[in-house]
Amino acid sequence: MTRRDTPLNPLGVDLDELATCVGCGLCLPHCPTYRVTGEEALSPRGRIAAMRAVVLEDAPIDHDLVGHLDTCVQCRGCEPACPSGVPYGSLIEHAKASLAARHRITPRWQRWGYRILGHHRLLLIGSSLLAGLQRLRLVPRRAGLARLALRRPPAVRRHGKDAWLVLGCVMDAWQREVHVATVAVLDAVGVDVATPRTGGCCGALHTHAGLDREAAKLATAMMRSMPGDAPVLVNSAGCGAQLKDLARLLGTAEAEAFSARVRDVHEVIAPLLDRIGSPSRPQGPVIVQDPCHLRHVQKVHGAVREVLASVAEVVELDDDGLCCGAGGAYATLEPELASRIRDRKIAAIDRATARSGTRCIASANPGCLVHLRQVDLEVWHPLELVARAHGLVEDARRGRR
Repeated sequence: MTRRDTPLNPLGVDLDELATCVGCGLCLPHCPTYRVTGEEALSPRGRIAAMRAVVLEDAPIDHDLVGHLDTCVQCRGCEPACPSGVPYGSLIEHAKASLAARHRITPRWQRWGYRILGHHRLLLIGSSLLAGLQRLRLVPRRAGLARLALRRPPAVRRHGKDAWLVLGCVMDAWQREVHVATVAVLDAVGVDVATPRTGGCCGALHTHAGLDREAAKLATAMMRSMPGDAPVLVNSAGCGAQLKDLARLLGTAEAEAFSARVRDVHEVIAPLLDRIGSPSRPQGPVIVQDPCHLRHVQKVHGAVREVLASVAEVVELDDDGLCCGAGGAYATLEPELASRIRDRKIAAIDRATARSGTRCIASANPGCLVHLRQVDLEVWHPLELVARAHGLVEDARRGRR
């Protein structure tokens, strides 16, 4: 992997990509930080203007620039709205990688936190300890964490031949019941999966933080933990987006070939729903909250609706997929902005509830689940609801006590 930051390009961004923005402003309504602040500097157009000032006009890399870039949720909701096709995700990732390399963002304490994600056993122990501290009320609410389970189901271990299932880091430590439900549904539709022995973290959170070298190391380990040509299934929107884009991170033919194998699990289940039959316990109305990296990056949110519609009445939000404010670790690092963004999402949920009468919400990403559950919303992964509807698993709420 080569770095692009030089004295003449101190942010390491692609100059052709930087030039694609024409400043039309059509991205503004789709940017969560702009929507809650009204500040041009906290919009995609404003952040790109700040990058241009540094790269093209020799502006300093100062506190204001760092703040503007570091407060981006990286939801990439601006990309589908842009008529010029500005690759904003690429620009912000390269700029943050350059800032992190200069130690202008992601301080040492954060880097230690991200490092734990690559040591799965330590993550499991730490998560159990954190759950205990929550029960003792020693974890402040500003930490942005929902109530973690004191006990988790046994580790998922499978040796099938049809596909690999990515277990991940936080997903396995905090929401293992989602894996249990996922495997149960895959079994029901006739997909026999294997789970890797190593490579638990894909590096998505590290990429968001600008830690590109660490992200590349983790992504490479995960990639090599699932050899062969079988599909690689992911039930976490953020991890799926990362793994589908490894060619940009690693720049190798091996990464490109691996990314071509990656599928969001709903993409695989949707065309096989006729194998599972009718649900014994239909779920009634369910509000769908789209994770940003499923809707804006992977663009496979339609498959989630198809899967959910087989067991429930799908209720749409009216906010055009605006971010909920989770953003991986964003809710912990930027709690004030994340809470204001979430407030807009809650308002949309309230309107959907008024129309449908339901408070049951489905979202296919661990960050969104944690962020929304912090305010006591009833939020499930879609496959938990499907598994419950068909009586494939016990009520997952028992694991959250």
